[in-house]
Amino acid sequence: MSFNQSTIDEFRANHGQVGGFFAGGDLLLLTTTGARSGAAHTVPLGYVRDGDELLVVASAGGADRHPAWFHNLLAHPLVRVEVGTEAFDAVATPAGDDRRELLFERVTAVAPGYADYQGKTSRTLPVVVLRRSEPAPPEVTTLAGKLVEVHGWLREQLVQVRVEADEYFAARNRPGPAPAPGLGLQLRKHCLEFCDALAFHHRGEDGAVFPGVRHHHPHLGEVLDRLDDEHRVMARVQAGLLVLLDDIGTADPEPFRAALTRLSDELRAHLDHEEEFLLPVLADLPWPPVA
Repeated sequence: MSFNQSTIDEFRANHGQVGGFFAGGDLLLLTTTGARSGAAHTVPLGYVRDGDELLVVASAGGADRHPAWFHNLLAHPLVRVEVGTEAFDAVATPAGDDRRELLFERVTAVAPGYADYQGKTSRTLPVVVLRRSEPAPPEVTTLAGKLVEVHGWLREQLVQVRVEADEYFAARNRPGPAPAPGLGLQLRKHCLEFCDALAFHHRGEDGAVFPGVRHHHPHLGEVLDRLDDEHRVMARVQAGLLVLLDDIGTADPEPFRAALTRLSDELRAHLDHEEEFLLPVLADLPWPPVA
């Protein structure tokens, strides 16, 4: 029996308490879905509590490659967490560059061993935030609710694409063999899916939603004109990003990140502006539309 499996069995048999290497420490079990196999994989991990969130570090003991569970959650961010006698579903999100440094400081203040692990490798140890899954959202019954739902999904995709881009370029720059093609293909597929979804969303607004709003609320004409212009600008940014993705294996990271950052900033500003002016107008319109 492997060390991990014996720890998992002891954890579950003793209500989250284990001895040996993990004795006295905060330990959880993280179950991820295999990025390639689709099978469930469980690992014991130390964690640090940060408010309502749990922080785990993809340290792999200071090895130069990320652990398998980290690659799994990049592909499948919905995970299962066991802490003590409690088990719950969670969303696993690697912290972005700006937040990662702050969270890593919080982790090492409680568990200084992670600083030692960081000192052993040139790779930046990812800090993963585990957030308990929210209850199922209420059924969408208005067009305003549908707009908020779609916008929330688009914002999440922006975060995930950036995480995957950073992971790919970091792996490509490390000494040793080039990263497995699967990672680059996964990144490209995710970006293409995101861009297609965004374009579809905008076509739906331009062709179906905005004309109706313009007809019934002519005072919003200037607002709708601005939103139309923003759609065209973002379409051009998307086109540039897709050109870079055509050869992700040799793409220059800086132009790629610049295009992605520009798209992200403009999209977030556009969504905020759209919600500010359109949600009050769409709040009374039913979803799905009445034939």
